[in-house]
Amino acid sequence: MPKNKGKGGKNRRRGKNDNDSKRELVYKEDGQEYAQVTKMLGNGRLEAYCFDGVNRLCHIRGKLRKRVWIQQGDIVLIGLREFQDQKADVILKYDNEEARSLKAYGELPENVQINVDVALDGDDIEDDTFDFEEI
Repeated sequence: MPKNKGKGGKNRRRGKNDNDSKRELVYKEDGQEYAQVTKMLGNGRLEAYCFDGVNRLCHIRGKLRKRVWIQQGDIVLIGLREFQDQKADVILKYDNEEARSLKAYGELPENVQINVDVALDGDDIEDDTFDFEEI
């Protein structure tokens, strides 16, 4: 049998997730916009409604992938592309408390619903009923 020479396995490499401390609230700068996730597309991509009134296809940057889980309805900060107006990159995800603070400071529109799933373009969930006729 081989001797254990290391200092742990996969869990040690993964590290501890000590994010209990509050981070500083990040505001948008030039070339950035706030958005709300409307649909997760997979492969590190999502569709988001930007608060300048445009739906954009967004790409989750590598630093956030598999570390910060983004869901439908989350408020994110995206970086706009100069050469493609319909595409953007996700820079930061705001948690619910930070999103409420942004709304209180007037950075987000008043009609934004925080911590609620967004259903746009008639994607309402309907009850599927089956009618089986007797033979």
